[in-house]
Amino acid sequence: MDIKPGKLLSQINSPEDLKKIDQSDLVRVCEDLREYIIDHVSVFGGHFGASLGVVELTVALHYVFNTPHDQIVWDVGHQAYGHKILTGRKEDFKSNRLYKGLSGFPKRSESEYDAFGVGHSSTSISAALGMAFASEHLKVEKQHIAVIGDGAMTGGMAFEAMNHAGDSNKDMIIILNDNCMSIDPNVGALKDYLTDITTSHTYNRFRDDVWKILGKVSKFGPNAQEIVGNIETSLKSFLLKQSNLFESLKLRYFGPVDGHDVNHLVHVLNDLKGIKGPKILHCVTVKGKGYHQAEQDQTKWHAPGKFDKITGEIHKKVEDQPKPPKYQDVFGHTIVELAKDDHTIMGVTPAMPSGSSLNIMMNEMPDRAFDVGIAEQHAVTFSAGMATQGLTPFCNIYSTFMQRAYDQVVHDVCIQKLPVVFCLDRAGLVGADGPTHHGAYDIAYMRCLPHMVVSAPMDEIEMRNLMYTASKHKEGPFTIRYPRGNGVKVNWKVPFEMLQVGKGRVIKEGSDLAILTIGHIGNYAVETTARLEQEGANIAHYDMRYVKPLDEEMLHEVFTKFNRVITVEDGCLSGGFGSAILEFMIDHQYTSQVTRLGIPDRVVEHGTQEELHKECQYDADSIYQTAVKMMEISNIPV
Repeated sequence: MDIKPGKLLSQINSPEDLKKIDQSDLVRVCEDLREYIIDHVSVFGGHFGASLGVVELTVALHYVFNTPHDQIVWDVGHQAYGHKILTGRKEDFKSNRLYKGLSGFPKRSESEYDAFGVGHSSTSISAALGMAFASEHLKVEKQHIAVIGDGAMTGGMAFEAMNHAGDSNKDMIIILNDNCMSIDPNVGALKDYLTDITTSHTYNRFRDDVWKILGKVSKFGPNAQEIVGNIETSLKSFLLKQSNLFESLKLRYFGPVDGHDVNHLVHVLNDLKGIKGPKILHCVTVKGKGYHQAEQDQTKWHAPGKFDKITGEIHKKVEDQPKPPKYQDVFGHTIVELAKDDHTIMGVTPAMPSGSSLNIMMNEMPDRAFDVGIAEQHAVTFSAGMATQGLTPFCNIYSTFMQRAYDQVVHDVCIQKLPVVFCLDRAGLVGADGPTHHGAYDIAYMRCLPHMVVSAPMDEIEMRNLMYTASKHKEGPFTIRYPRGNGVKVNWKVPFEMLQVGKGRVIKEGSDLAILTIGHIGNYAVETTARLEQEGANIAHYDMRYVKPLDEEMLHEVFTKFNRVITVEDGCLSGGFGSAILEFMIDHQYTSQVTRLGIPDRVVEHGTQEELHKECQYDADSIYQTAVKMMEISNIPV
């Protein structure tokens, strides 16, 4: 489908083109840009509300600053669609998040306008500050702007960076996009603090007067700026009945301003360019601005998929048969079921209650399920603290986000041998979100830790049983990894079964070759063994269930019986499940031929999960081809 941009947007292929537009026409440019985003996402899917909320800010930034020489760092990247469209990627935007197409996030290798690659939150201030230091050292005059959402401000790294920025006195602008939302509604004291600032009408009236003075300080002599600054700081403290958080970090605070008034934003940003030192501009915006349904239900419309632009109806696939549930929903319903019988069970997530389905427990048991904000490190140590008091916390974090809290897993959980259950959602290749979100490394980084159990379910029933087993495991931490998307069992709500820790299961007996799998990806092996059986081969399939501890009894059986073995995992080959199998084989002096299938030692880009599994050669057909080659069966074509 060919989507045409509006009249003014059609003239813009770069920020230089944007600067040729008369400022009086910028409102129309914003209308065109917002419409173009709505048209594309409704047809092709993608993130939605965040980019609509920063249309005016995006236009103002590229209108005022000399990008890419001046550098804009976007936090997360959900909000950067307008940025991509204005910086030469308008015609290619239809490929956004598609296999071999544009990334859904800023990416340095994609465009010189993408100053810093981002996928996770709270990184922009640190990166922009590093750039500011570099520019000073290299004696290059540049502006450095970090655009951070208020949800990302809950991440500790943002506070670390602001603390350093204020002390450094380097020239940079931090733009706080304040919409009270990340994906789900924001939580915590910072949200309340920003609301207090935003809604203080008395302060805002006085602030407007002070702002006008600040814009004319050069007329009042060399000390006027300092005097006016002191007046404004005192005014904030008096009217808000608390010192300004940002001013206490030595960041000049300006705002709040209307983030949807593009002409006022241009005026403000032009003024800020001439003010030295680290500054923060507080913009109040509406996530989903300009599309009624997205404004009304901001969580649902964060990434709604394809939808009817006119009616707002989100397109759902019509299924002829009942569809297996998503693994995240199995987690959400199962933890509630377990918690009803075990008062020690608690739920914890860092800002992903809907993405992890912990919101089910939060709605039913609000005093036992906690969203701690975008703060993965805190989530882990908070869980560890509960575990010391005899509770059983289920800490649900996306695999890729768990990387941010690795020190806490080691120091606060494993060393103290605390029974925290880590539920790693989105393990393996996740699809269109791409390399910043792939859960590629958790098997490798978890299995090397003392006292840690590492497991993965092959289906929803196994998921429930592993959660039940983990809730009874008091000898230390327990990891359950599972992928994004649906499982394979329609009838999955069956009575719990206690699983022996470190014990796998035989899916199919065989004699020609053994396939060892871990997790959901084992369902590909089920397809492969059935296909090969029809062609005369007798293939064994073992679902190991656990990477740590390994089922050594089963492995002795495998390596005694089979000279040819394939391992399959939806995780990195370096240090992963296959590596663990090879270590066992070498330690016990077996000499079988082993082929490992999994994520190769490179960055895997975005695409559907199926496309990426095929690219990385561990889909069902790749397993089949590997088995055929290993067996050298002449009557089966390679």
